[in-house]
Amino acid sequence: MVSALGMTAVLGGCGSTGSSDVTLRLVAADYGDSAANSSEKYWKALAETYESAHPGVKIEVSVYSWNDVDAKVKEMVDAGHAPDLAQIGAYADYAAAGKLYPASDVLSIRTQADLLSQLSDAGQWKHTQYGIPFAASTRVLFYNKTLFAKAGITPPTTWDELAADAEALKSKGVKYPYALPLGPEEAQAETMQWLLSGDNGGSGYTDDIGTYTIDSTQNVGTLTWLKDELVGKDLTGPVAPGRLNRATAFAAFADGQVGMLNGHPTLMQQAAKKGVKFGMVPMPGRTGKARASMGVADWMMAFKQNGNADRIGDFLDFAYSEKNVLAFSREYGLLPVTSSASDTMSASDKATDKALRPFLAQLPTSELYPVGKTSWAAVSASVKKDIGQAVAPGGSPSGVLTRLQTAATAADSSDAG
Repeated sequence: MVSALGMTAVLGGCGSTGSSDVTLRLVAADYGDSAANSSEKYWKALAETYESAHPGVKIEVSVYSWNDVDAKVKEMVDAGHAPDLAQIGAYADYAAAGKLYPASDVLSIRTQADLLSQLSDAGQWKHTQYGIPFAASTRVLFYNKTLFAKAGITPPTTWDELAADAEALKSKGVKYPYALPLGPEEAQAETMQWLLSGDNGGSGYTDDIGTYTIDSTQNVGTLTWLKDELVGKDLTGPVAPGRLNRATAFAAFADGQVGMLNGHPTLMQQAAKKGVKFGMVPMPGRTGKARASMGVADWMMAFKQNGNADRIGDFLDFAYSEKNVLAFSREYGLLPVTSSASDTMSASDKATDKALRPFLAQLPTSELYPVGKTSWAAVSASVKKDIGQAVAPGGSPSGVLTRLQTAATAADSSDAG
């Protein structure tokens, strides 16, 4: 299982216990891939620092893997024991149920103003912000420099160039000229990146007012091009896109078997560990640079059940300080969610910060999933299950997108968010 950001996580644990005048309970997701970099360490250190300056407050932290964290929070809420804070993958259902404080009720004006605006906007349900962005990422096109040199090609800037590069890579025996992971793990991400790069600026999953537009003319054209020009010409590798998961595609890239694929920052570390020489460029559009990259965010939310709005807000103002946002982002190779931390990272000479610049540059204009719609979870699940059929031999892009649109409209009928 992975987070919305695609980060693998396997660990669980709890922070320290003890008595105090006020105890705030925080449930958080683990972004680490080993005990050495578990998020438990990050939160424990942050809590201890805060507690030392606030003797009357105890921060009780529980960290769970992405396999479990959303279900754990749901169990707590359903049992009438909501945590004060939860840092998980989605907020809209809790906002719709009246369980959350609006962000403006807990965050200081300074902290709220420092959040990147497009992330704050994505945290809104019915025009009020409940989801507080905690971690973010974008996607770029990774390419294998060694394979490109052997094929005598340069990174693509248009779809036609991408297809031509894939043909050249195939002629050199590359296993996956372009890896197209439309399998059930994260098909909604690869699909959205392609939709945003389509004709006339792409369509994405929704229009500017949040209405689903899955079966738009632009989207049908995008899936038809993928089916005819990449999949149909055997340029996407030996595994059918509908059965190829992101983790498998990333592993194949790290093993030197992939010419090109869309990736997020963790792929840099994965590929570098295996000695793969890679480059990164913006995702090509149909006739030029794509209008926008796909952005992804995970969320912090404050539950109302126990009160404690002032205490929650004070701790969040501390957690969202520039120093702490940078520390978390640097530890896990993610993008800061505040302007102050983003500006510092952009100007930094640290090698790890410089490596994130291609992703950071795209964040202000990125487009996120429609996470403010309570229907999105069901729609995302349908995309994961069915979108691979649209590009399969004999598949119908129009037919699949029409079915997805019908299901999305039905799921959205009771959600005006």
